[in-house]
Amino acid sequence: MAVPRRLLPSVSLLTAFESVCRTGSTLAAARDLDLTQGAVSRLIQNLEAQIGVTLFLRQGRRLVPTEGALAYARDVAKALDLISRGSMRVRSNAGGGTLSLSILPTFGTRWLAPRLPRFLAAHPGITINLGTRLRPFDFEEEGFDAAIHFGTESWPDAGFQKLFDERLVACASPAFLADHPVAGPRDLLTLPLLQLETRPGAWAGWFRQNGVETNLPYGMLFDQFGPMIQSAIFGLGVALLPDFLARSELADGRLVAAWGAPTPGDGSYYLVWPRVGEWYPPLQAFRTWLATEAEDPDGTAYLPG
Repeated sequence: MAVPRRLLPSVSLLTAFESVCRTGSTLAAARDLDLTQGAVSRLIQNLEAQIGVTLFLRQGRRLVPTEGALAYARDVAKALDLISRGSMRVRSNAGGGTLSLSILPTFGTRWLAPRLPRFLAAHPGITINLGTRLRPFDFEEEGFDAAIHFGTESWPDAGFQKLFDERLVACASPAFLADHPVAGPRDLLTLPLLQLETRPGAWAGWFRQNGVETNLPYGMLFDQFGPMIQSAIFGLGVALLPDFLARSELADGRLVAAWGAPTPGDGSYYLVWPRVGEWYPPLQAFRTWLATEAEDPDGTAYLPG
């Protein structure tokens, strides 16, 4: 359905309106936009006339935004930001396009980054921009084309492509285990357990899978796996880690399994994208490539040594 043109104000009108709401006055907006104060006032008047709504109350020479104007300003700011990002994309890569991807920090550095040269070699016209996020977010707010997500298919209004399941292994340094011998899973209850703050039930699940019913253990909290891995290497405790993220440390002996074989985690890794953007060619190319890479998530050819 076509939108009436009167409801599509020009960027100059919207920019002036957003600046007045953000800076608090037409004078400050004039400085912000390098215009005269009179020009900003005229742009505001033209916007009100075009959409047929009073956006500001006139109090002397001051413009006070209405509640409706403040809500409108949030929508306008989002739209202007989206246009700005789109302009930056086409300017930086007018050929194949740009893919903005949100990644989990340790997953990105240890699993994805070593593999990305393969994708870029196969798609030389595409540029990938990476940003780290630890929790689900609003795609419209953040402006990402896709995200690497751990959990379940619970992201609203999104498409999902499962990469692989997670397996967890309880790891510690050899020196730590020499000082704290472990004869069974219950022995770990007496040791400092390193935990990821976004996985509060991970240790309880590990104990349950190893036949130990216990209350939720407490321990040092981390926001990322990377610092947790290093802390385990330096003997601060036992870390519950995805086996593919700790593969190099387990291979060279800096970490060893404290007890048992890897156990299933409570989620999987997914590529997630907003459904409104699933047609985007760089995203389609990345999805196809990532599906092939995920068929061998444990492959050692691209993992750090």
